Amino acid sequence: MYRINELIKLERKIYHSNDLAILWHITNKNTLYTTIKRYVQKGVLVSIYKGLYSTLPLSQLDPLDLGKAIIHRYTYLSTESVLAQAGVIAQPTYVYTFVSSLPKKVSVENWSYLFRQLKPEFLYNPIGISDQNGVLVASAERAAADLLYFNPRYHFDVPESIDRKQVEFIQKEIGYPC
Repeated sequence: MYRINELIKLERKIYHSNDLAILWHITNKNTLYTTIKRYVQKGVLVSIYKGLYSTLPLSQLDPLDLGKAIIHRYTYLSTESVLAQAGVIAQPTYVYTFVSSLPKKVSVENWSYLFRQLKPEFLYNPIGISDQNGVLVASAERAAADLLYFNPRYHFDVPESIDRKQVEFIQKEIGYPC
């Protein structure tokens, strides 16, 4: 049984070293890292970030899937990324901003990621969050509520692009201090 065949069968393309250990039934860390190192040298696996690997070249990965995989815990795309996409923020954003239970800044290739830490009682509230192709994404109103939580004086370039009453409703439902 070739270990790479197990990876090829799966639709998933990004793996943490612990995922590979479980998939390949390897309990010895030295064996795991030797196996991973050999697959990276052969070009079967691509090293992305510490402990994170892909079966595809970085240029073929979806940056949102990569962002989700980097933090390796519950997260959703929000704040500036969503608001720029919705036209609420006029200036371009060059960083993918996520909300998670851990703060982190990471750059991989040409992509930069910012993970903002949110308290669990706020983070896991599903209001205004939807699944878009396997990545959780906040609505413009949820993203505005999140951003106002992190920075209450934030200035929106085009505030009429969002429903202010919906933002206030979301803030109240989540329990954000207003």
